[in-house]
Amino acid sequence: MNANRPPVSVVVIACVYLAVGILGFIFHFRDLRHPDGISIEITEIVAIIAGAFMLRAKNWARWLALAWMAFHVVLSAFGAFRELAIHSLILIVIAWFLFRSDARRYFRPAKIEPA
Repeated sequence: MNANRPPVSVVVIACVYLAVGILGFIFHFRDLRHPDGISIEITEIVAIIAGAFMLRAKNWARWLALAWMAFHVVLSAFGAFRELAIHSLILIVIAWFLFRSDARRYFRPAKIEPA
């Protein structure tokens, strides 16, 4: 695990993913009776996983978070333009914060020093 402290931006984004995932899971739990219910719950679980593992400095988790948001951009492309614009803007902001130099340092694997 990386000994660096996470940048505030990464903590905030990870906590938002955790909150959205948990609250979405609770809110959509009743939708399990519908055919799309399981897929909706899976997307909420993916958000929880991305948030939790970003806090543990796992590089794959920031890519998962970005893919999760990109998935929402694609879904919103079939809806109203305003929804597409908002999701696209959120994706750009998240990508910018997750790939800044401080975030790259945080997600970089710790180097193992020879004994």
